[in-house]
Amino acid sequence: MFSVHPHRHGPGHAHSHGLVDPSIKRSRAGIRAVLLALLVLGLTALAQVAVFASSGSIALLADLIHNFGDAATAVPLGIAFALRSERAERGAGYLVVLAIFASACVAGYEAVARLFDPEEVSQLGALAAAGMLGFAGNMVAAAIRSRAGRALDSPALVADGNHARADAYVSLAVVASALAVALGLQVADPLIGLAITVVILKISRDSWRTVRAGRRPNTASDQSLTPPSARTAGR
Repeated sequence: MFSVHPHRHGPGHAHSHGLVDPSIKRSRAGIRAVLLALLVLGLTALAQVAVFASSGSIALLADLIHNFGDAATAVPLGIAFALRSERAERGAGYLVVLAIFASACVAGYEAVARLFDPEEVSQLGALAAAGMLGFAGNMVAAAIRSRAGRALDSPALVADGNHARADAYVSLAVVASALAVALGLQVADPLIGLAITVVILKISRDSWRTVRAGRRPNTASDQSLTPPSARTAGR
């Protein structure tokens, strides 16, 4: 857990300083990133729930379902970083992909149901604001995850960052839905919900490819989890 190096200050005087193992530093940084992204997306989704309750927008429902699912991916990723295991981290990446796919299925079902059983969408100003809030929240979460993923050489975290960035633009579709309904096109709302579903499915496919392709060199004791900068500094 700690590496120790002795050095002397004079005859008969020597002591050692404990250096924190790089894998522990990486674990802490990864956990910090996923928890911060969880906070941002959780607050975003909760705010969108309040707007959905008053507007009834399926496009917004699709977006907030996805934001909740996206926030929930912090759990397996946080566990993987705590375990400091490359295998666990890769497994967490696949769970992230599964969560994305599941959210697409739920959103698609709700959109199809609304096509056959239309309901009026209201509170259009709040709906547009919720879409912009989703855009901002996802962009912040994407920046947190992507920066940490590159720094820690984590394919799973990079995939999650790309996922959040794509979600930010999906949230803009909610704004488009509010504008379309304001113009009298009520059917645009579930249709945009279906379009969001298609985009989420593409995100799940792209994220799966990123996680599957991401490989770090393997060394003894799972030291492959150490970022390149730390490995170079330790030489």
